[in-house]
Amino acid sequence: MILIKLLLAHLIGDFFLQPRKWIKEKEKKTIRSPKLYWHVLIHMVLLFIVLWDMTLWPLVVIIGVSHFAIDALKLILQKKNTKRLYFFIDQGLHILILLGCYAYLSGDSFFENLHIPEQGLLLLVCLVFLTIPVSIIMKMIFLKWNISKLTKNKQSLEDAGKYIGILERILVFIFIITSHWDAVGFLIAAKSVFRFGDLRESKDRQLTEYVLIGTLMSFGIAIVTAIVYNHIT
Repeated sequence: MILIKLLLAHLIGDFFLQPRKWIKEKEKKTIRSPKLYWHVLIHMVLLFIVLWDMTLWPLVVIIGVSHFAIDALKLILQKKNTKRLYFFIDQGLHILILLGCYAYLSGDSFFENLHIPEQGLLLLVCLVFLTIPVSIIMKMIFLKWNISKLTKNKQSLEDAGKYIGILERILVFIFIITSHWDAVGFLIAAKSVFRFGDLRESKDRQLTEYVLIGTLMSFGIAIVTAIVYNHIT
């Protein structure tokens, strides 16, 4: 239960309550940016809210201090061409800290408790993860390529691709946890008809490859998340 709450607080603090302008300011000013300290404070407040147990204040302090140290180190070390690498290192270290704190609290029952979280809270964490966090993760992966150059002349609604991705991941997740794998196949086929027909007409191989990678990655993350959810519950 505590681990799921810790993960939920992390997802909300890092991906929902951190505006893009805060990130830009932190990257520019590093540890001199007030936004870095506000970001850590928000994380600690979220932890107190989700845990709702003042006796766990040492846990909140440890996670808050470690979060500051990891973020500060990332801001100091990362360069433009290593931003993607340090993003995943940063997130990995945060998750390891959360697991370490939970393991310390659980003691010998760590692995036993890890497999019996409250189902409703776990469902919420999975759904939250499949929205903005996955969109940001995919964006960081695509930093390897100049995507803006491929799409600059393509007419599209603002942020339409992001919201389409969020909806498709949530639908795939729901289909799988309810044992409707055939609906996942139908969704893939429907998207292929609408999307790849336009791409064939544009005859833009790089754009086609970008859309194909993005689609497979989006569906893949949703499928893996649903499988993990089913396995745990």
